[in-house]
Amino acid sequence: MTSATVDPVASRLRPVMADSLWSIHLKWLGLAVLAILTLFWRDGADMVRTWWTISTYNHCLLILPILFWLVQQRREELAKLAPEIWLPGLFLTAVASLGWLLGEAAGVAFARQLGLLMMLQGAVVTLLGPTVARGLIFPLGFSFFLVPFGEEFVPFLQMVTAKLSMVFLGWASIPAFIDGIFISTPTGYFRVAEACSGIKFLIAMVAYGALVSNVCFQSWNRRILFMIAAVIVPVIANGIRAFGTIYIAHHTTTDFAAGFDHIFYGWFFFAFVLILVMAIGWPFFDRSIDDPMIDGDALRQTRTAPRGARKPATAITAMAAIILLPVAWTAVLAAQQSPVPDKIALPDIAGWERVDYRPLYPWQPQFDGASHQLLGRYRNRETGSEVDLAIAVYDRQGEGREMVGYGQGELVPESGWSRNRTLDAPDNATAVELIAPGPVVRKVVSFYRIGGKLTGSASVVKLETLKNNMFGGPQQAVAILVSAETRRETLPRKAIDAFLSDLGPVDKVADAMAGLR
Repeated sequence: MTSATVDPVASRLRPVMADSLWSIHLKWLGLAVLAILTLFWRDGADMVRTWWTISTYNHCLLILPILFWLVQQRREELAKLAPEIWLPGLFLTAVASLGWLLGEAAGVAFARQLGLLMMLQGAVVTLLGPTVARGLIFPLGFSFFLVPFGEEFVPFLQMVTAKLSMVFLGWASIPAFIDGIFISTPTGYFRVAEACSGIKFLIAMVAYGALVSNVCFQSWNRRILFMIAAVIVPVIANGIRAFGTIYIAHHTTTDFAAGFDHIFYGWFFFAFVLILVMAIGWPFFDRSIDDPMIDGDALRQTRTAPRGARKPATAITAMAAIILLPVAWTAVLAAQQSPVPDKIALPDIAGWERVDYRPLYPWQPQFDGASHQLLGRYRNRETGSEVDLAIAVYDRQGEGREMVGYGQGELVPESGWSRNRTLDAPDNATAVELIAPGPVVRKVVSFYRIGGKLTGSASVVKLETLKNNMFGGPQQAVAILVSAETRRETLPRKAIDAFLSDLGPVDKVADAMAGLR
């Protein structure tokens, strides 16, 4: 047998060369990240502002230090790998850039912010290579929790919470009646408000569940089961909390129950749910504290032979071209003019007269950034029924100026009004029933006019906005809301239908308001 000799000089040079290679690639990555954040500073600033000012997303402030910790956990194993330039990673950058473009064109902040995050991920994959990216797969995936999302589920979670409360009230033998998100008991009338939907704790628990699943479990079956628990337990716990408020009010007073709920509902409630979920998962943890998070040697063995050295400057240049193209495209289209009249007025309608607007409960639709907004009340000269007409006109939509979206339109969060149910609507419209304390019932029929289309669909509005902003076209958009209110059980739909009949074609009214006729 012959014995192999080891070159002591080569063995000492190998880690030095690896450190030098890492230093070069990390410098280029830092440059790329800085350039992307500088170019898209507005979207990054909006994300940070959301984390700081909206309690639903306060947990996002912890994601960045957690990401740093996750990378540090993998540092020793990552040091065994050699970073490399991987041009196929530019595909992720291209997808991200397209997503940002679509978000910018449609006025969807979520898509722009997601695009920004994925551009940063694309820079990591391109400038460090696929082997290193596999070692960082969980931190890269966990970074998606930096993007604020979830407000869209608030109405659904309100309904789930209300129905769970009814189940628990039935078990407690408390007579109750449910109408949408409103629950009536012999003690009082309760509303499952937006803040009581449990969305803030559900989002935080999903992020926490993903972290625990990676750090404390190795079995994928156990990870999946823990994630299911991280979703189901907060939802059920929130239903129990809402039931508890009603139960306490039933046996004491509504004011006492509200005060107790304000004390209990907060970080105490979150801590209780977190401890409960951890207690469920603790007996099934199967990762030792000493186990490495990744296996650098195994990752190195799966590395395919490089097709040739790629210069970082080549990847940076290609990345810059991919990212700058949609920015330049949107800048050119944004320069197009879309004028609207300097002044508009509510129309005169035969058979109806204008009267003072005196709602039973304060109501005014919200259209941030609209060029014009009008709201007035009409009374039928024959029947005496009253109907409200709201009009909003946009010369163009953009950041903070979306005609449709959460908090826009007929339902303004924290205004005292709640969506109770969706109703049958006229053609090209949508109709909802709102309820306010009293109770006061208001039916609202909404029309949107954009790109030559009349619709009641928010999705169609977004698609038309996207199309016009991507390829050019009329930017003007108009919202027309016809509504009526009552305290009586008889709902005021007949008055709305009569008003729409006398108003005439809604598309012509909308075009006149936008100065297109």
